[in-house]
Amino acid sequence: MGGNYGLAVLVGVAILLEAVQCQVSCKGANGERGVNGAPGRNGLPGMKGEKGEPAVMIQGPVDTASLLRQKGEVGNRGTQGPQGPKGFRGDLGKAGEDGPPGRPGPDGRLSQGRHTSQQQSRSAFSVIRTDSAYPTFNQKITYQKAVVNTNGDLDTRTGVFTCRVQGTYYFNFHSVAKVSMCLQIVYDGPRRTLGFCDYNRSNRQSEQVLSGGVVLQLTVGQKVWLESFRENQVPTDTRENREKKIIFNGFLLFPSPA
Repeated sequence: MGGNYGLAVLVGVAILLEAVQCQVSCKGANGERGVNGAPGRNGLPGMKGEKGEPAVMIQGPVDTASLLRQKGEVGNRGTQGPQGPKGFRGDLGKAGEDGPPGRPGPDGRLSQGRHTSQQQSRSAFSVIRTDSAYPTFNQKITYQKAVVNTNGDLDTRTGVFTCRVQGTYYFNFHSVAKVSMCLQIVYDGPRRTLGFCDYNRSNRQSEQVLSGGVVLQLTVGQKVWLESFRENQVPTDTRENREKKIIFNGFLLFPSPA
């Protein structure tokens, strides 16, 4: 009984000594590193930052090379847009300077005698009657102004055209008046007439325009003139003294061989 007790005491002392020894020198090996975990979710957006300070312009010369490096590449050319409206016409510019003189022309081939002949084969006139009195019936009308009168073929004092170049002529007249009027182109050899009338019955304030014309084949010495003739005019027409104008024209279309 006493022997078992002593054995138990020895066993307990051995266990106690072993426990004390393990606390001093019995350390385990480091464990292996664990596997990385799955990535976490994105965090919430942060708050907007404060506005920055304005840029400060650099004083002094600008480095062109650095600006070119910052410039982006040129893009493709865009499509052409629609044509805009036509602009206002600009002011007329100043007249340009005179150009240099041109080269002299070739020598003429027209002889002096032929030139004189061509001058003599021309005939044209345009004369105006400005007298406000009514023209006398069956009397040659005379004129106060000659606009054109080549070679003086029409005598403004008598109102008669005398043919100096044989050929085909065109004659016409125009009159403006506030009363009725009848005019006729007269040519001799023998005497023949071509008359025209225009009547103003309703409105004596409006101007009446009368016109007439004829083509004639004339020989040298034949005469042509303009006359007023009586038709259906009333007495007040002939006494009317307001402004009237009569224009008589004639010219050679082409000469004829003698």
